[in-house]
Amino acid sequence: MIVCVAVVGHQNNPLYLQSFTDSDDALKLHHIVHCSLDVIDERVNNPKKTAATLSETFLGLLYPSENYRVYGYLTNTKVKFIMVTTDLDVRDVDVRSFFRRFHATYVDAVSNPFHVPGKKITSTTFAERVSGIVKSFGSSTPA
Repeated sequence: MIVCVAVVGHQNNPLYLQSFTDSDDALKLHHIVHCSLDVIDERVNNPKKTAATLSETFLGLLYPSENYRVYGYLTNTKVKFIMVTTDLDVRDVDVRSFFRRFHATYVDAVSNPFHVPGKKITSTTFAERVSGIVKSFGSSTPA
């Protein structure tokens, strides 16, 4: 089950963060997302990467904790997508599919002529589409 998703700008500014649990866990999830930015920066700035891994946008499992697994995705414009899940056994195929759909939804939202680049995403349509993607996570057919 996905408990939190986030979109973070290229300057590590939060553009969108939504938790799908009780409000008691919301602060903890915000902290987990913030800490994952260090892991993303470390992976992106690691000089030992090969050309094949530098072109890969899916960062995979950023780090596991006792209760959560944190996955990351980096766009070509250095916008980061982060997903926090409670599932301990998540297939990479499902996570990649989630991030592709999440990325497409993000592109639709920021393509709105009234959206100011670099500002928080406040679109209710975007939030509804993200919730739909989260609810369908792990199912065999995309919604």
